[in-house]
Amino acid sequence: MRVVVAPDKFKGSLSAPEVAAHLAAGLTRAAPRTEVVQVPVADGGDGTLDAAVSAGYRRVPVSAQGPTGEPVATAYAERNGTAVVEMADVSGLRRLPGGRPAARTASSHGTGEVIGAALDAGCRRIVLGIGGSASTDGGAGLVQALGARLRDAGGREVGRGGAALAAVDVLDLSGLHPVLREAEVVVASDVDNPLLGPRGAAAVYGPQKGASPDDVTELDGALARWAEAVRAATGVDVADRPGAGAAGGVGFAAMAVLGATVRPGIDLVLDLVDFRAALPGAGLVITGEGSLDEQTLHGKAPAGVAAAARGVDVPVVAVAGRSLLTHEDLAPTGIHAAYALTDIEPDPARCMSEAGLLLERLAERLAADWVPDEEQEPTT
Repeated sequence: MRVVVAPDKFKGSLSAPEVAAHLAAGLTRAAPRTEVVQVPVADGGDGTLDAAVSAGYRRVPVSAQGPTGEPVATAYAERNGTAVVEMADVSGLRRLPGGRPAARTASSHGTGEVIGAALDAGCRRIVLGIGGSASTDGGAGLVQALGARLRDAGGREVGRGGAALAAVDVLDLSGLHPVLREAEVVVASDVDNPLLGPRGAAAVYGPQKGASPDDVTELDGALARWAEAVRAATGVDVADRPGAGAAGGVGFAAMAVLGATVRPGIDLVLDLVDFRAALPGAGLVITGEGSLDEQTLHGKAPAGVAAAARGVDVPVVAVAGRSLLTHEDLAPTGIHAAYALTDIEPDPARCMSEAGLLLERLAERLAADWVPDEEQEPTT
């Protein structure tokens, strides 16, 4: 039997490649004749870079500025002129020094630096995963890093961070990286929020980044000023377009200034890692993530994997640290069954600290249910 193992990360415990490796180890131990194909996935946020590298992309190290200006060691992944850039790895919440939020001042500048490095190296297609960002700067930092200039009414350079955009008067795109005219930029995002207003970047996601109610009001007003400057410079008005509010407004700048298209994160990643090419001849797909919950049902990685497998009639089961979903909840996604670490270890702390070994035990249990040997058909 051929089994395709395509999990997302278990956040806080294991990366997606580590999850896949532990599942493969448990499956192989329980059913030695099984062919296991590992295809770690992501949804455009944390782990997108790892998934690309596991699929054969080359990791290219880059030094760039983190969300508050400190240098960070990051990378992009490259194959055949396509660069995969993960915003979370350079401008993400996990890059905040000491984990301290910087809702008003955090910038997407470093993400622009990584894109620029990829363009300079000859990449002409940029796949940008924008989940997990720390900033609410409308993507202003990103375009500044790519050569744009933001000036106030007195002609002075505008500083970084969302709050500083309250002073922006003119966006000068004359110095924008010239290769962008011929490059294709694709954004991986599942967010459909506009840039401004009660469903906008500041109102919905600002509090998650440490913004107080007063900060949200300030940031929304500053983003409105930024949107007007972008409209005047580009002749494009995308502030109300679904996805403009993604990643603190990076979706807005990517569409308006870089001419980017936006695709659902998991769909884009499945294409990058050639997931569908692994399905012919498979008898089972195993997917999963740290927590199977309500969010899983709305575009997260396991649902996307299940949809792709269902299209070619391959059954899918899921593994997780915990599952808050019933069989009835999962059925519409095409996931036939769910296995959770908490099924075999009730202590959440041990589920986190010993996730790898527990996953291997869970894979053995799963194999007994789903993977036939020469003498026995699957029981499920």
